[in-house]
Amino acid sequence: MPVHYVTYEGIKFPPAYNSEHSLSFAHNDFLVRDDDVFNVTYPKSGTRGTVWMTEILSLIRSHGCPEWNRTVLNSDRMPWFSTRLGLESALCYPAPRLLTCHLPRHIFPKSFSHSSAKVIYTLRDPRDVVVSYYYFSKMCNSYEDPTSFEQFLRDFLNGELPHGSWFEHVRGWMEMKDMKNFFFITYEELKQDLPSSVRRLCRFLGQDLDDNAISLVVQNASFTAMRENHMCSSILLPADIMDQTKGQFLRKGICGDWKNHFTVAQSETFDRICRDRMQGLNMTFPWD
Repeated sequence: MPVHYVTYEGIKFPPAYNSEHSLSFAHNDFLVRDDDVFNVTYPKSGTRGTVWMTEILSLIRSHGCPEWNRTVLNSDRMPWFSTRLGLESALCYPAPRLLTCHLPRHIFPKSFSHSSAKVIYTLRDPRDVVVSYYYFSKMCNSYEDPTSFEQFLRDFLNGELPHGSWFEHVRGWMEMKDMKNFFFITYEELKQDLPSSVRRLCRFLGQDLDDNAISLVVQNASFTAMRENHMCSSILLPADIMDQTKGQFLRKGICGDWKNHFTVAQSETFDRICRDRMQGLNMTFPWD
């Protein structure tokens, strides 16, 4: 059956948990507090990119103690405030709030610009994003089942997938890269040196964690720990939302898997379009 996406400001969103009202409220009426911390990504910025940062931030908040992560769903620890259920949770969430979204900058809450709230933005090699997004779309019933990887790649490059263009998403958020309340990091940096990344995050958040607490954060945010933790693996989601017989939500958690999927021609086309779309950004990423 075809999926009837919710459309807001020209961007498609999955219908199971988004509504035009929740998106409009998040954009126009959501009151950002000065002590809010936002975890923002484009979908599948690491199969566990968003989920991974949710676990890291939760563990930093609890100084490495895993009890909160293991007993409370990640969507309750860090509500998706632009969705129907997440909005309700966010509005009654006690300060200081940890909040999550995939929103592009231009439909992020308007009240953010008048606050000192903090945004943490995680990016990933867009080629790996495509592969992860492709497999996720095959599992998640709120997304149209891809007809082929080739077509899915074409839709990604044309900005026709749910949540819009990756290129516009990144460009919009990177306009904030020099602001003191904005922190960006890549999935590849997290993979390469998680302890140093956690220390950087702690400095940004004003959290003073000792070496033992840092080690506990790293240990409890490992891929193995997350796979074993049902509070973040989405295994509890009903089958009508996530058909886990078609794959694993936490699938591989590696860098460079795109090399197993792209043809030489696809890789060359992708590189050319990426160079063109990211021109003028004046930034170098680990995958460049």
